[in-house]
This record gives sequence, C-alpha cells and structure tokens, in this order.
Amino acid sequence: MNFANIGWTGILLIVVVLLIFWGPSKLPEIGRSFGKSIKEFKNATNGIMEEPKDSPAAIVQSSVSNEKSVEETGK
Repeated sequence: MNFANIGWTGILLIVVVLLIFWGPSKLPEIGRSFGKSIKEFKNATNGIMEEPKDSPAAIVQSSVSNEKSVEETGK
C-alpha cells in the first residue's frame, strides 16, 4: 500500500470524516498534534540513521583506552 498517492479526493474525504467525528473546533488541534508527531518521528529516525558517526577503528581505539584506564584504576 502506498499512502503517498491518496490524492485530493481522499484528503477531502478524510477531512470530512474528521469534521463529523470531532467538529471544526478540534480539527486544528488534531492537525497540529499530528504534525508534531510526524516531526518528532522524522527527527528520531534521522538520529538513528546518523548515530554511527565514528569509524569502527575509532570505536575500537576508544574501547581500548577505556579498558586501559579501568586497569589503571584497579591497580
């Protein structure tokens, strides 16, 4: 299913159904919260995709230095 191809008639039908269920006074609030939810989801997804910034060699070097400092602390 591809929801990107809804079209104007589908969007209009969704808006009419929302107006019937929640009324015109609640519709802007629902749209605002839906937009914020999508924005937070995109930000979280981008954060996950960008997380591995360091190369594997840098990660290994960091863990080796952490291991050495733990060994020195234990002495």
